[in-house]
Amino acid sequence: MSLIDILFGEEAIRNLPADQKQEVQGLIKKLIIIGKQDDFLSVVPGGPFDQQCHHHQAREIGRKLHAIGGLDLMMAVRTTIRRKLKDVMAEHLDHCWKDIGEWQP
Repeated sequence: MSLIDILFGEEAIRNLPADQKQEVQGLIKKLIIIGKQDDFLSVVPGGPFDQQCHHHQAREIGRKLHAIGGLDLMMAVRTTIRRKLKDVMAEHLDHCWKDIGEWQP
């Protein structure tokens, strides 16, 4: 990760058209809130978690990110989440996004 990425965000996000960049920034904010309030994984299904114990909204965000920019954008967002919420939450997001596009935890 370069100093430019740290200061200005990941390249895959920086290079998006302005409207998509704004949408992605909003999705990142939602992921941060989910990570802080609920986590991306649970030990039991129910509430915001599906039968595989993955957070419903986090998975929907993963699908939106994939539709906007594919695996590269998902990786950039994952890196941002890791920087904001640390390693464990990034690993939980890895498992939450399992089977979205080409995502592999």
